[in-house]
Amino acid sequence: MANENYSRVTEFVFTGLNYNPQFQVFLFLLFLSFYIINLMGNLGMIILIRIDSRLHTPMYFFLSHLSFVDVSFSSVMSPKMLTDFFVKRKTISFLGCALQQWFFGFFVAVECFILVSMAYDRYVAICNPLLYSIAMSQRLCIQLVVGPYVIGFMNTITHTTNTFRLPFCGPNVINHFFCDIFPLLSLICADTGLNKLVVFVVAGAVGVSSGLSILVSYIYILMAILRIPSADGRRKAFSTCSSHLTAVSILYGTLFFIYVRPSASLSPDLNKVVSVFYTAVIPMLNPLIYSLRNKEVKDAIHRTVAKRKFCGA
Repeated sequence: MANENYSRVTEFVFTGLNYNPQFQVFLFLLFLSFYIINLMGNLGMIILIRIDSRLHTPMYFFLSHLSFVDVSFSSVMSPKMLTDFFVKRKTISFLGCALQQWFFGFFVAVECFILVSMAYDRYVAICNPLLYSIAMSQRLCIQLVVGPYVIGFMNTITHTTNTFRLPFCGPNVINHFFCDIFPLLSLICADTGLNKLVVFVVAGAVGVSSGLSILVSYIYILMAILRIPSADGRRKAFSTCSSHLTAVSILYGTLFFIYVRPSASLSPDLNKVVSVFYTAVIPMLNPLIYSLRNKEVKDAIHRTVAKRKFCGA
């Protein structure tokens, strides 16, 4: 019977974003610009870190992976969302929806724990500066990057498997612009109480464990900064963390708003707005945050531009 139910739904239909048709072209161009800036900014950051030897440090190793995750995460959602602006019937295949949900859960969890690795890097740099090069060995850095990908895989395989093994026997309209977990669960013609509990527990565990790890790191960092005697020294120490702290605050604020709260308080339209923020805006903001607020990155950009001009001359 389960197999028969599965065969009844071969595709899903998105309701998409709610907007006045007069703003269709404007919103399309706005989100297209977000995606282009995201691609250019994050790919540019990866290339810059690759070609500038002064950025071959643990901090920028983690930042290059954060940029990769942001590009990948946004690319799972944005192209489909952009093409749906001019399509009346916004469809996605059953397999396509499962893959979108899989990669979405994967990259969200990876990003959370990459930020944990970056917080640990800042903790070692400020609290144990003399031992930094020894403590942050190449082996440890690789482990701190591989770990988030493993956790991301375990996170997404739990959600995706638990969701798509259940029967979808109609309707097939997803009240969203991508295959998010809660709108999908509402289409299952079986008891989803356990699934919703698993989502709440696993998403909460990912968010709380990574968030608490970052919080503890910053408590120690703050204590170390306050022990620095000079105001200039405290300012310089804090400036090395400000970009990371800004990125963490923006991401965790939006994720906790949507996923770590009772389902009864969910508003579909409000969730769409917030989802746009973390699928389109945050991946675009991260490279801007780390370039505009980071002297080393700005200096690397200037060196690269100067080198190109010299070579061109």
